[in-house]
Amino acid sequence: MSQLLLAVDVGNTNVSLGVYDYAGGNPRLAHHWRVGTRREQTSDEVGITLRALFDQEGASVAGVTHVIVSCVVPPLLPIWERVCTKLFSDSPVVVGPGTRTGMPIRYENPREVGADRIVNSVAALDLMGAPVIAVDFGTATTFDCISDQGEYLGGAIFPGIHVSMEALFERASMLHRVEIARPRSVIGRTTTASLQSGLLFGYAGLVDAMIERIRGELGPARVVATGGLAQRIAGESEHIERVEPFLTLEGLRILFEKNRSEAGSAARKEK
Repeated sequence: MSQLLLAVDVGNTNVSLGVYDYAGGNPRLAHHWRVGTRREQTSDEVGITLRALFDQEGASVAGVTHVIVSCVVPPLLPIWERVCTKLFSDSPVVVGPGTRTGMPIRYENPREVGADRIVNSVAALDLMGAPVIAVDFGTATTFDCISDQGEYLGGAIFPGIHVSMEALFERASMLHRVEIARPRSVIGRTTTASLQSGLLFGYAGLVDAMIERIRGELGPARVVATGGLAQRIAGESEHIERVEPFLTLEGLRILFEKNRSEAGSAARKEK
């Protein structure tokens, strides 16, 4: 019987989910979904949503054998733990202090590092080698830095592009919401084009400047990006080398295998 791993990343804005199928020994991302994060959700509502997502793909929650959860919204973690324990045959692995990562954490207080940042770093190291910078375009834009020795050093955090945009529109009554799209030129000739220029080109310039400063301390690190707007920003960036939409899910898979050796053993037996 094939093993199925459900990877869940609960973020501030969205919940990303992926199902990895270990048939044949090589894990394959068979299904993936993204739903909005709702802090007021009950465990029953989460369970209904999960069942509906699986039904939509013609799959069954009963087929899931293992679960791993990363969560940066503390009130939602016990809800997801309760749902996973109820629906699946195994209690979830929860990414947090004590999780084996295979990566020395050089943060002054490792408990302060968001679980998603560690997950992304583990995946970036596996994918690109060291040194590497992982850039995640989420509610916040995060830069996570791994040394040439494979150590997590820390990074930088600043407001995500959507957060910045919403703050601007709330404070400037004459400005309106716009689609984050590439304008015809940097010099906008309408308010919409001017906003799009600032949001897209300005943000890409900010990202490139941060990467240059980080490389000044870290050395010639490679750069991988993930998150909802990664592809769009990468198209205007000089330094982002690769976009991986499922970087966080891949990191969760890797961490699961590091923390549940029997999963890897079972997968190998199916070869």
